[in-house]
Amino acid sequence: MTELPVAQTLRPAGSWSGEHETCRLTYDERFLRRKVLTTVSGERFVVDLEKTTSLEEGDALECDDGRLIEVVAAAEDLLAVSGDLPRLAWHIGNRHTPCQMAGTVLLIQRDPVIRHMLEHLGAGITEVQEPFTPEGGAYGHGRTHSHEHGHTAHAH
Repeated sequence: MTELPVAQTLRPAGSWSGEHETCRLTYDERFLRRKVLTTVSGERFVVDLEKTTSLEEGDALECDDGRLIEVVAAAEDLLAVSGDLPRLAWHIGNRHTPCQMAGTVLLIQRDPVIRHMLEHLGAGITEVQEPFTPEGGAYGHGRTHSHEHGHTAHAH
């Protein structure tokens, strides 16, 4: 059995260049620590990061054989929300729902409960399939699940 290349180094978007493979991942798939992934060209590799990490569009994973694999957001089933965007964004954020600002619409993952709430608030809803790259948390990059703020002046 041939051993798979192992990626243990993350190169943030904008900090790397050169030849590379591509790996398309959904928003949920981009939150990982250890997993076997497959590039667009069909090559498998192991991601083995020190801690669970939210990979961002344009980041690169560096394999132990020197190869770089760019992370690209895959198209996924989303809801495009239109209407009174500041008000609707407040309600989306109040439910800790990841949200991407995309011009004249907000993009969120398809969720029947959130959809019903937004329709009740007068939102226009269109089902779309697009890459999903929502905003990170107010205290840094990545997911908004935790309440860890890192080094800030904010105290509880």
